Amino acid sequence: MVVDERAKVVTVTIDGRMVKVKDGCTVLEAARQAGIYVPTLCYHPSLSPYGACRLCIVEIENMRGFPTACTTPVTDGMVIRTDSAQLRELRKNIFELILAEHPKQCVTCAKNLRCELQEVASRIGVEEVTLPPIRKDLPVYRDSPFFDRDYNLCVLCGRCVRVCQEVRGVGAIAFVYRGSRALVGTAFDKTLQDSGCQFCGACVDICPTGALLDRESKWSGLPDKSVVTICPYCGVGCQLSLEVKAGRVVRSVPVYDESSVNKGQACVKGRFGIAEFVHHPERLSSPLMRKDGKLVETSWEAALGFVAEVLSRHKGDEFAFIASAKCTNEENYLAQKFTRAVMGTNNVDHCARL
Repeated sequence: MVVDERAKVVTVTIDGRMVKVKDGCTVLEAARQAGIYVPTLCYHPSLSPYGACRLCIVEIENMRGFPTACTTPVTDGMVIRTDSAQLRELRKNIFELILAEHPKQCVTCAKNLRCELQEVASRIGVEEVTLPPIRKDLPVYRDSPFFDRDYNLCVLCGRCVRVCQEVRGVGAIAFVYRGSRALVGTAFDKTLQDSGCQFCGACVDICPTGALLDRESKWSGLPDKSVVTICPYCGVGCQLSLEVKAGRVVRSVPVYDESSVNKGQACVKGRFGIAEFVHHPERLSSPLMRKDGKLVETSWEAALGFVAEVLSRHKGDEFAFIASAKCTNEENYLAQKFTRAVMGTNNVDHCARL
């Protein structure tokens, strides 16, 4: 009999609570499943465990030291403590070291109130930084047409590097130099375009600070609301969250959801081309009909009624349907069904070869 390892369940104790989790998951995943907060900066569910920021350290019975929760797999009967006095003190010290190299400009930072660094500081309870500040004085890179790179705000969590390498498979950026000089950059200090960047914006979306920010919506502030929709640029069906402020789309962000087809990723058009497309002055917002030689606005009912009336005069091979490769399979199915069942012809073509 073959046992499905993915179906195995183990029992662990976290802060005195018995939790049943899947065998093979990490301590951090088990804690989050139980609703227990463990601070992190370098962790992201779409990336492999890294253990760089050391903020998720925990105490595990019969285990030496303070292992990182994001890299330690659970075992049956494991006893874990996530919030002891010693852990709180260690985390504050670690976080203070991170903040010592981070500029104190939250009020004027475009990521203010949406910064994970602020959230972690609030959760950990850091009220002041006693260490002397370390200024990097690095230039702000504006070699991308869509976003800026200010590595003065970088905390070296490695998320941008890993998402570019692990998820997107591009590797346009990497860690350069070593030790205290370590930075995120490109090989030989090339521009992003010369390093093979696809400008998908995955690094921007995954950055926990203001080191990477899209330029167009940089100072738009917090949105009034967010609307989840489907990207219109192709038939893949990527889910996007459109951030709306004062009735205008200011930013489109891919939705991270295991059930979504894109799982938190988007292409350059879906990530940076929605707001400009929606509010472009030349975009048609209502149908046009030609009257007396001029195109004038009309209602959808009038336009569709006119199309139906014209189509009723033609049957069979007098009609042909040109479908789009950017439509979904369901939409293309309806197109061919309409052509064959309603119009009575097999004249169906598409633009997939273009």
